[in-house]
Amino acid sequence: PDFLDAIITIQAIQLVGNIEVHYKASDWVKHQHQYDTNYNNTILHVVWINDIPITTLNGNNIPTLVLDGRVSRITLERYKLMMENPLIPCHNNVLPTLDELGWLSWKERLVAERLQRKSLKVLAHLELTKQHWEEVFWVMIASNFGMTVNAELFEQVAQSISITILAKHKNQIHQIEALLLGQANLLQGNFTDDYAILLQKEYQFLQKKYQLQPITIQPYFLRMRPANFPTIRLVQLAMLIHNSVHLFSKIKEQSTLQAVKALFEVTTNNYWHSHYQFDKPTTTSVKNLGASSIDNLLINTVIPVLFAYGLYMQDEAIKEKAIGWLQNIKKETNHIITAWQNVGIKSISAFDTQSLIELTKNYCQHKRCLECAVGNKLFKHSSITTQT
Repeated sequence: PDFLDAIITIQAIQLVGNIEVHYKASDWVKHQHQYDTNYNNTILHVVWINDIPITTLNGNNIPTLVLDGRVSRITLERYKLMMENPLIPCHNNVLPTLDELGWLSWKERLVAERLQRKSLKVLAHLELTKQHWEEVFWVMIASNFGMTVNAELFEQVAQSISITILAKHKNQIHQIEALLLGQANLLQGNFTDDYAILLQKEYQFLQKKYQLQPITIQPYFLRMRPANFPTIRLVQLAMLIHNSVHLFSKIKEQSTLQAVKALFEVTTNNYWHSHYQFDKPTTTSVKNLGASSIDNLLINTVIPVLFAYGLYMQDEAIKEKAIGWLQNIKKETNHIITAWQNVGIKSISAFDTQSLIELTKNYCQHKRCLECAVGNKLFKHSSITTQT
């Protein structure tokens, strides 16, 4: 049934049970509910068209509420127009609908929903790693370093080589690079650069020592900015491990967002300042992890994992710290945020943009307008008749 354990009153008689909703009453028969014991406790059938009487398996007649004629034409037209809009169903009505306090309350709920949903993935990883938070963080931060195009490759590289192995080599950056690049199939072939040959030899030794198998996915370079090549992103990731192998523990200890950002301010060793790929020298360019990249890591990995940790530990202070950091990161820029800005909903921080992304992807795109604070307010403003 659509609604369980409902309490309704019909002609001064209180009923407790389930409620089923259909477009036509005959859908009850179409779905074969009359043969299903799960529907014996149905106390109300809500339909638009009452075309046939229906009964439960045990022979009970069910009271029917017919909505046709009870909903105003204005509401129906508004709903129809909203369903036809592709990105933001209520884009013609957004601005005057909720006041500032209403939007803040709705955004807080959306951010909480988003972080709780992301926590499910974090906690699933935690189960696989036998409650090893550093391992969970390693896999998830690696996936983020791969960006959208190479995320799966980077995640598989991280899963193929434990953070505990990398920790043993944290003082030798070339060994960490060799392990990551080798597992990503980037140390295959005949090289001429001394540094590439060194990494290749290191990987061959370490691969045999730890019995490592390179992943099967091939790295993607096409139509990418050189600064985002998987080679550069992997060696930046290697430097992050080199600087701080117990990274999640250090993040938990920080009280300010600025201190967390400082942990991610990494560059590469000198070879990569003049290379994007092996054997292909370029003009010297320092390969720092930029501010926008750091913000992306914070928004999509650091904060969700920290929130999940607070959820797991039942520590409200940690969860609040995660949300507080989100409020102090610059707003994101993408087509979703631009669309909301065009209808008058502005964003100041990543807290705002994350809430609007959640709203768009999990409410607007699924036309869940009746569950949305904005949509709900819009329909309440429509006149509803009370025919009986």
